Amino acid sequence: MIHQGTQFGANKFTTCIPNLQARTVLDTQSNLLCSLPTVIKQLFIKQPLVTNIGLSTRKATHFQGKAMQEQEVDIQTKDGAVNTFITHPEEGGPYPVILFLMDAPGMREELHDMARRIATVGYYVMLPNLYYRRAREFTIDGTPESREIMFGHMNSLTNRMVVEDCESLLAFADGEKVASDGPVGCTGYCMSGPFAFAAAAQLGDRIKASASFHGVRLCVDTDDSPHLDSDKIPGEMYIGCAETDDWAPSEMIEKLDDHMKASGTNYRIEWYPGTEHGFVFPLREGKYHKAASERHYERLFAMFKRNL
Repeated sequence: MIHQGTQFGANKFTTCIPNLQARTVLDTQSNLLCSLPTVIKQLFIKQPLVTNIGLSTRKATHFQGKAMQEQEVDIQTKDGAVNTFITHPEEGGPYPVILFLMDAPGMREELHDMARRIATVGYYVMLPNLYYRRAREFTIDGTPESREIMFGHMNSLTNRMVVEDCESLLAFADGEKVASDGPVGCTGYCMSGPFAFAAAAQLGDRIKASASFHGVRLCVDTDDSPHLDSDKIPGEMYIGCAETDDWAPSEMIEKLDDHMKASGTNYRIEWYPGTEHGFVFPLREGKYHKAASERHYERLFAMFKRNL
């Protein structure tokens, strides 16, 4: 079952943040180290650089045979410093910015590899740790205790908080020579589906293409439910849904579809047959669906190409 909404339309390496402090950038350019799932070149060269806060690690790397640059940097927000993974092609640019909003289990190499794959197509991808207000590092480990912590982190976030974080990320990207200051893309997974939706509406002057995959809470009975602002989305919105998903039941998606159809939003809702919640993640045992995950990349790349 696929519903297509209205027709899709056709279409800096310094920061300007107060209280700058000196930092050291670790550039990597050679000395091949082989480690799965990526091959990383590391030769650390100290260079003084001015930034907002913390230590940034830049390195040259290869992913799927393409030369890339990546770094981990702390970006100042109104609530603190959000540690953010950034990746983009080694040469060329400037590249359109993509905001990659994580799922609930936390920052991990699996997400880094997904961000790298998107970046290889020709994008400046930013993957922030949305839990930074509570924890700099968190990844669920499968225990009941960590699951409880995860839900605490997840439920601490609001659409408004993440939209403000996105504003800070874009302000940082505006100071990066390799990042374009033009239209921006966004993709959110699971808990971040509604965040990608809200950002598309509230930051519509920049975000022109946004996606939610097995997103939760997209159409709920709360004052800040993202569907209420669907008429404010000026760009294109894509919603990819698992066929079986207790976190995003078909009844919610059907209500969302009715609302978006009435609002005249440029959108598409697509069901992925034979899938369950979390189907895009390669390491999600028992949930990963390779064909559907590959289609999710195809849909993203096509939408970004149309709009960015």
